[in-house]
Amino acid sequence: MTLVPFSFSTVPHMHLEWGGAAKLGTLLSERFSARKLLLVTDRGLIDAGLIAPIETALTEAGFSVTLFDEVVADPPERIVRGCAETARDHGVDIVLGLGGGSSLDIAKLVAVLIGSDQPLSEMYGIGNVTGDRVPLALVPTTAGTGSEVTNISIITTGETTKMGVVSPQLYADFVLLDAELTVGLPQLHTAATGIDAMVHAIEAYTSKFKKNPLSDALAREALRLLSGSLLDACKDGKNREARENMLLGAMLAGQAFANSPVAAVHALAYPLGGHFHLPHGLTNALMLGPVLRMNAKVAAPLYAELADAVSVPGQGNAEERSEAFVTHMLKLMDESGAPRRLRDVDVTDNSLSMLASDAMKQQRLLVNNPVEVTEDVALELYREAY
Repeated sequence: MTLVPFSFSTVPHMHLEWGGAAKLGTLLSERFSARKLLLVTDRGLIDAGLIAPIETALTEAGFSVTLFDEVVADPPERIVRGCAETARDHGVDIVLGLGGGSSLDIAKLVAVLIGSDQPLSEMYGIGNVTGDRVPLALVPTTAGTGSEVTNISIITTGETTKMGVVSPQLYADFVLLDAELTVGLPQLHTAATGIDAMVHAIEAYTSKFKKNPLSDALAREALRLLSGSLLDACKDGKNREARENMLLGAMLAGQAFANSPVAAVHALAYPLGGHFHLPHGLTNALMLGPVLRMNAKVAAPLYAELADAVSVPGQGNAEERSEAFVTHMLKLMDESGAPRRLRDVDVTDNSLSMLASDAMKQQRLLVNNPVEVTEDVALELYREAY
């Protein structure tokens, strides 16, 4: 059997170490000559006491640190521009993103914005970044988005619409995976971000056009780690093995979907986040069940393979194994404690038509889905999730 031609890209350097954040100054100083560093994070991590020791470690290693802590969930363009302006004012020549997906996404864009003269408005879409960037390092504090190893940044444009920048310049130079940083994550956030990462693995494995053997292998291993550790991490947030498996799994899923893109779950999740200001991981969790059931009509053989990858018990043909996989995933989500219905998070039934219309703006994602999603289909999926 001949292989279909494919390409695969990822970050060049990663380091995984429990407690590695305490060594971040040394890890960066050994790799980069730049010393005027912008640290992009959010106020919550500062208040939790996570940032001060890292800032000290960076300073002791010779870095001049400028702190930007105005990151918010679903960051709007003004936050990106404000961060870039802060970086320029301080002559920043290296960017460090530390936090959840929003902090990492902003760090990636700011590294490009201060490295070239291209305006943000020209970067949206696939392959539209034309300039270079300054050195970039990323440290995730949630096991979910996989943003640390993707070439994607998602920004809220206008009041409710999200748009993506997808370009090779957004791959970081260095990534640190320190699962100790995720220990303080509450159960709901652990569940939502963990399900988000599982969605990445599943959608990468069933993506219509760019699915390939490397992304498949990463997606299978990611889903094995994530599904096997999600409940342990939710029940005991200090469980080191579970936390490390979740962070590693989220990173592997990120590598997978950066090369084999996500699809309908994300396309339907984005309008929920834009209109109702719900966390991205939670919106993916809410839409996963309906999309899994719909896609099983076409993706049953692939879901059957994933059932084997995560050791779902039982035997049967592809349809039976696919059904067992979908049931297994729904049970995992139920037991994680994440909200399961749109009505549970105050989404109104009279908004479903508007959400379906907005989802059609996400053609960049919808084209990757194994089943075509029209506006009528999207509306039915929202109704099923309601």
